[in-house]
Amino acid sequence: MSDRTPAGRFLDAAIDLLHRVRDEEADSVAAAGTLLADTVADGGRLFAFGAGHSSLAAQDIVYRAGGLALMNLLAVPGVVGVDVMPATLGSALERVDGLASAVLDSSPARAGDALVIVSLSGRNALPVEMAMNARALGLKVIGVTSVAYATETTSRHVSGTYLKDHCDLVLDSKIAVGDAELTLDNVPAPFAPASTVVTTALLQAVMATAAATLADRGIEPPLLRSGNVDGGHDWNGRVLEQYGDRIFYRH
Repeated sequence: MSDRTPAGRFLDAAIDLLHRVRDEEADSVAAAGTLLADTVADGGRLFAFGAGHSSLAAQDIVYRAGGLALMNLLAVPGVVGVDVMPATLGSALERVDGLASAVLDSSPARAGDALVIVSLSGRNALPVEMAMNARALGLKVIGVTSVAYATETTSRHVSGTYLKDHCDLVLDSKIAVGDAELTLDNVPAPFAPASTVVTTALLQAVMATAAATLADRGIEPPLLRSGNVDGGHDWNGRVLEQYGDRIFYRH
């Protein structure tokens, strides 16, 4: 048990959420990891996308020590984290119709590839259209979202649908609407968001499953090693060369 300080309460809340996704999303994690392994084995490419702070979890599985080298970030200018000024512009761009189509049409993504879309609320036009258009192009889509938003908020897409409605698989992060785990009588708003912690862990669980699934099939998973261990650069150079036709973050 924590000492019930704000720090301890937050860590307890995050741990409880991690326990929930471990226990309640086990089948979905296994299915998502298998889908990625199937894509790799079949010669497909892997992509990840997220807007705003949801992009942090997507970025964490791209060019990552211990991660699959084939995961590429599908970047949308202005919505990758808080990389645009003012930062509020990124939130506005998430609601722009047609942006996802333009991004996909100019990307290397094609039929047979897989796309992981991270959106906590799943209600904005950009992630909804990204999923719809990706599936229309023949990609498999894994959505990572809080399903609670679909029952407690209104969709901002013209269709009235959410990210979860346009995915081959959905991973539910269990994050409460508002993404704030703590309240105090003398603090006027809820605080301490846990979505990045939980979503990042959820995605790393998927990546671990994918790597192990490939190994079980006798396929060496294309993993990157840390550049800060002896031999890491040579190892990564070999992997990047071997799979260069499926890796786009080098160009």
